Amino acid sequence: MLQTDGNLAEAASLFADPSRGAMLTALLDGRFHTASELAYMAGIKQQTASYHLAKLAGGGLIKTEQHGRHRYYTLASPEVAEVLETVLSIAKPPEIRSLRQSSQMKALKSGRTCYDHLAGELGVTVTEAMQQAGFIVLAEKEWQVTEKGERFFAEFGLNLQALRKKRRTFARACLDWSERKHHLAGALGCELTNKWFELGWIEKIADSRAVKLTAKGRAGFASTFEAHM
Repeated sequence: MLQTDGNLAEAASLFADPSRGAMLTALLDGRFHTASELAYMAGIKQQTASYHLAKLAGGGLIKTEQHGRHRYYTLASPEVAEVLETVLSIAKPPEIRSLRQSSQMKALKSGRTCYDHLAGELGVTVTEAMQQAGFIVLAEKEWQVTEKGERFFAEFGLNLQALRKKRRTFARACLDWSERKHHLAGALGCELTNKWFELGWIEKIADSRAVKLTAKGRAGFASTFEAHM
């Protein structure tokens, strides 16, 4: 019998269960959630959710933190989020069975967080704007920052030297599952997204990982990129 490195079948089985898949997708918002919250999102009982969460933790896909009587769950690493996003990009779109589901899916496609960076139509549009402005260029599966980009990001308040020292990819090109194009991920994508939240250019939609562009953000992005085109 052929043996596969890293026990591929076991790893794949963790994604295969619909309930575990739903909880992992919910955790793509990059936040910590309790078992009861994840059970609600997956539409299952809390006892069932706890069983699945133990499986995911044992497989190294999620990690936990204990605070008082409550245990909180989050994805184990950005690499896990990358795998999830890749799987979503090749999976069939979910069947829409209600107006609420339709609205939620529309919001996610418009803009969302992919773990800790901006994704969806908004994430791809901003990434393409930075590319057109000459700040970044795509090379293989990573974005390279140009000299013009080095100056721009420094003026924008980002310490690129510190970001490059982080124990993760600096500027990964992440394939967006809804747009089928690449957006900016990695340490640079995370730092930019945090900056846009701080500036009030984007804001989260309650009870969802969807985000929306604010009026302040529309003006901010327009002035930023027009000035460098």
